[in-house]
Amino acid sequence: MGTAASSGEPRLLRDVLVTMRDGIRLATDVYLPAGRDGPFHAILERTPYGKHLASRSELTVGSDRPMSRSEVAKAFCEAGYAVVFQDCRGRYGSQGEFTKYLSEAPDGYDTIHWISEQEWCSGKVGTMGLSYAAHTQLAAACLAPPALCAMILDSGGFSNAYRCGIRQGGAFELKQATWAYNRASEGRACADDPNLRAALDAENIIDWFGRMPWSRGNSPIRWEPEYESYLLEQWQNGSFSDYWKALGIYAAGSYDQIPDIPILLMSSWYDVYVPTTFENFAGLSRGQYRPELVMGPWTHGNRTHRVFGDVDFGPAAPFDGNLAENWLRFRIDWFDRRLKQAGPTGENPPVRLFVMGGGSGVRTPAGQLDHGGRWMEAESWPPPQTRETAFHLRPDGILSVDGPAATAQAITYDFDPRDPVPTIGGALTSGQPVFEGGAFDQREDKRFLGCRTPGLPLSARPDVLMFETEPLPRDVTFVGPVSVHLWASSDAPDTDFTAKLIDVHPPSADYPTGFAMNLSDGIFRCRYRKSWEEPEPIRNGEIFNIVIELFAVANLFKAGHRIRLDISSSNFPKFDVNPNTGAAEGKGRTSNVARNTVHLGPGTPSRLVSHVVA
Repeated sequence: MGTAASSGEPRLLRDVLVTMRDGIRLATDVYLPAGRDGPFHAILERTPYGKHLASRSELTVGSDRPMSRSEVAKAFCEAGYAVVFQDCRGRYGSQGEFTKYLSEAPDGYDTIHWISEQEWCSGKVGTMGLSYAAHTQLAAACLAPPALCAMILDSGGFSNAYRCGIRQGGAFELKQATWAYNRASEGRACADDPNLRAALDAENIIDWFGRMPWSRGNSPIRWEPEYESYLLEQWQNGSFSDYWKALGIYAAGSYDQIPDIPILLMSSWYDVYVPTTFENFAGLSRGQYRPELVMGPWTHGNRTHRVFGDVDFGPAAPFDGNLAENWLRFRIDWFDRRLKQAGPTGENPPVRLFVMGGGSGVRTPAGQLDHGGRWMEAESWPPPQTRETAFHLRPDGILSVDGPAATAQAITYDFDPRDPVPTIGGALTSGQPVFEGGAFDQREDKRFLGCRTPGLPLSARPDVLMFETEPLPRDVTFVGPVSVHLWASSDAPDTDFTAKLIDVHPPSADYPTGFAMNLSDGIFRCRYRKSWEEPEPIRNGEIFNIVIELFAVANLFKAGHRIRLDISSSNFPKFDVNPNTGAAEGKGRTSNVARNTVHLGPGTPSRLVSHVVA
């Protein structure tokens, strides 16, 4: 079957134009093992980032230069595979118009079919890729290409982009705005007219973030209309309509059609695709092949590092040297087992998780907090040794497992959209130069947009409600989903509520006021409290219950630490800011201060719910 090892430089078929069903042709590079005629099993990666350009994630520990496409292809070819890299529609060498995500299902299907019919292909195709190149894989899989036999989805593959990846809790993820701006200069209009590229470069994206919402022809991306158009469509389609059920952004509607094949799902706690990864794991666990799951402590695709933000997660953090020799070798070995064997292998537990925490808490020589961590294995998610545990919000600011307050009480604050709570790290990607992901002390800092009082903790703001446990008498480990069940009211027709889970390191010589390390956060837009499909204004005097879904976590809170939950109404620039007026999504030009209230007590038991290792 052409899988024996070969040596020498691969034979390259460059810029093959593969015709799609609508006649558009996509630029494709094919690498074939040297000295052999095949047929070979094929590995496909479809990317918008340039098939001729190195992927930034193709690194090994200690290297400062990612491997080139030809270097990656050579390693696979030496293992006996054909390797195919393709530019997505409307990007680089490929024809057509680029509309983010929405062409990837049919284009992926047609490409896999074309590969399977080539004389050098055995008829078996595996796929791989990070982020957008993971989205392209799952999109194609929803159409069930007969030749698709295995997938490695690295930090992507939309289960439901309305709930994670484009929108979240009804709010719009502004990484889409920074991505569109940063990539628009690679678009067709700029390629045809260098003056347009210069115009884009002259825009100050940070200043534009202070002038939202954007509109057609009134944005920093107006010089590349294709990109501005799709971005505004995402922003302004607020309700869960048919727009969000399109192939490419809604695999949850096609799980039954996706082939029962070996699938590896990988993400990380500070990645933007945590919910997507776990939803895909659940949705695809239905056949003879159990999906495999890897969750590291990393930011998006940065699996060779141990420091994220201002926190060091220890020597066990990198993928290389802990889970395998390196990521390249791991993928080759994985495809060897999954494409060459007839059935499930079952040699490893399906779930491998990095549990953050357990470090010394001191400042490392390089200046980061030593938080530490370790790997664990499990047979399922959440792991069977965990139990769901509720931590109730008390009016005195205590987070308690002893139940809600005995009497009904409430805490009220004013949320001013003109002064949103600044985003300080978290599960973020594609945000440069506006924001950066990772773990940080939740303290205002000049590095972060919107911080006006550097040095003060975010909890000092009057629009941030802080609830925390007493110092823990023993270690407590969260491993599982996290949600906040909140009873709330507002004098505005619409508003947001946000939640953030924090591991509070105690004061020490290195950190005299402690270190409030962000773990996870979430948001909920209240017009969607009854339905994602049909928004409804808040009624005057209405007390309603919402569930804010934070990203899942795996963290050990050491004895002496505190578990903290911050409640507020904004997290900018991670999410767009609610103007509190009830205006149509992405179109509100006025704003009101909302008086928002969190209700506590036996009839309104606002609480944090997580899974605690028993």
